[in-house]
Amino acid sequence: MKRSIAVLPAVLAASIAANAASAEPARYPDKAIRFVVSYAVGGNADLVARIVARPLSETLGSPIVIDNRPGAGGNLGAELGAHAPADGYTIVLGTNTHASNMSLYRQSRYDLVRDFTPVSFIGSTPVLLTVTPSLPVNTAQELIALAKAKPGQLNYASGGSGSSGHLTMELFKTAAGVDLVHITYKGAGGGVNEVISGQVQVMFSSLTSLLPHVNSGRLRGIAVASLQRVSIVPQLPTIAESGLPGFEAALWNALMVPAGTPQTIVERLNVETDRVVRNPEVIEQLRRQGFTAATKTPPALAAFIKSEVAKWATVVRAANARAD
Repeated sequence: MKRSIAVLPAVLAASIAANAASAEPARYPDKAIRFVVSYAVGGNADLVARIVARPLSETLGSPIVIDNRPGAGGNLGAELGAHAPADGYTIVLGTNTHASNMSLYRQSRYDLVRDFTPVSFIGSTPVLLTVTPSLPVNTAQELIALAKAKPGQLNYASGGSGSSGHLTMELFKTAAGVDLVHITYKGAGGGVNEVISGQVQVMFSSLTSLLPHVNSGRLRGIAVASLQRVSIVPQLPTIAESGLPGFEAALWNALMVPAGTPQTIVERLNVETDRVVRNPEVIEQLRRQGFTAATKTPPALAAFIKSEVAKWATVVRAANARAD
């Protein structure tokens, strides 16, 4: 009897150890990771995702498969990511559009702040303020002066209600105290053509989409909506230094995972993504797309996303903009 009692603690210890070992999570990652991109193949967001995915796959030691889910202004992909298992095997490319969508759409099946855990910032590119070459302005100050002299007589183009070009111009109008008339098109391309032809006078759109037209002389670039000048167009001043301090509007990208993803996985993804974004080769690839690479800690990124949601909600309300 004494012998059985003596053996019991050892048996229990072995059993507990075996159960603990079986409960330990498998090495992460041990299978392919799905990278949800809410936009079409070949667009700015898709290009950024692919620039980051290849080296991130290498450093994590597992394949990363890009899953393009365009539709509903980026909401389809975000909804998919928000409701995916919180196990680290679905990552999502978050963007400024997702932030503005929170107020643009009356009904949404996800909440950018509640349903996602921010992982790492990747980078941003400013929107560019351009005018038709026949308009007699060369700076943002001159555009503001002309708009004040001719209230309601200048038109601006955008790719649709709630687009980044639309909301940025509404932010500009409020900051500068000017009145320009909004002309919408089905996509930014139609608006660009109208500004080139002179049918519309002004436009905000992404730096990468407008820069070829500026370089060819078909459009005149007058300012970038970033707080610092951009390396690929160093000659263009910022709107902030052109009389509107603090003015900023950027297309940004960040890595997110479904809320509830284990903190150890979030930390691992943050460390590895930051390492990738700091890689000189990746920095240069992003720069060629007009993006400035940058990193943020998960808490800093969470605060940034909350501020973006609030910022664009104010603009959307003021413009009475809707996307559905």
